[in-house]
Amino acid sequence: MLKYLLLVGGFFLLIKGADLFVDGSSAAAKMLKVSPLVIGMTIVAMGTSLPETSVSVSAAIAGKNELAISNVVGSNIFNLMVVCGMCALLCPLKIDGLPLKRDFPFSIGIAGLLMLLGWLDKSVGHVDGVILLIVFIGFLVIMIGTAKKQNTEAEEEFKTMPVWKLLLFIIIGMAAIAVGGKMVVSGASDIARRFGMSDNLIGMTVVALGTSLPELVTSMVAAKKNEVDMALGNVIGSNIFNILFVLGVAAAIHPVAFTKLNLIDASVLILMSGLVLLFCFKSKKLVRWQGAFMLVLYAGYTAYIINRG
Repeated sequence: MLKYLLLVGGFFLLIKGADLFVDGSSAAAKMLKVSPLVIGMTIVAMGTSLPETSVSVSAAIAGKNELAISNVVGSNIFNLMVVCGMCALLCPLKIDGLPLKRDFPFSIGIAGLLMLLGWLDKSVGHVDGVILLIVFIGFLVIMIGTAKKQNTEAEEEFKTMPVWKLLLFIIIGMAAIAVGGKMVVSGASDIARRFGMSDNLIGMTVVALGTSLPELVTSMVAAKKNEVDMALGNVIGSNIFNILFVLGVAAAIHPVAFTKLNLIDASVLILMSGLVLLFCFKSKKLVRWQGAFMLVLYAGYTAYIINRG
């Protein structure tokens, strides 16, 4: 019972911590007059991906290597198929310009890079982690350049707040996320062993779902308010952040094993990403039937994961 309470308490801290962090960081971004798309691709994406960061880094330090990889890949699949799928059901998601031509293909490319690095040495080691972080820095530089070119005022998506309050939100949010991540890793791993489940299975399902809740809530709220740039930017940015920064930091700290199951899951992520990109290229948007299809596809893959153990 204590392990279940630890898991639930960890998820609560992750979600509330990410919520506070996003509110504070987004308020700061709005003060700098950054566009909704750039906010979604950077500040909000990083904030909502902090649970994955905390869980995967904690897992790497604790030697729970399968959990580190499966959490990131599982979260990315969930973000793509469930978060985008649910948002498309609420409001057709238009995607065009740089997100369609540059950012979405880039997210698929780095998933391929992860597969290559993992397949070569059967692990993502220290050098691989540094490579991912260097690519991440390059991505940030490009996004900052995009923000400067746009130089537009951010939408009133988040309430304004005084500087002291937004800083307090950021600090408290980061602390809650750090503690929550350790609680989730400990609780989930013990529960997995108790029921004979592998770390890969628990990482691809329970932990991936729990750490992706901030992306789901943030993107659905944005889509409901017709802020499609924010919704899509959050998903695409989070998936890029998860692979480059989360796994980059985790691997730089401790080599992360890359198993055959990780290879299969990463391949599925690329295939699903390619399918969604095809949807977008054809009509420049995701409509309701496509969102429903994505949810059904995710449900089918989840059944496969549970069946394989």
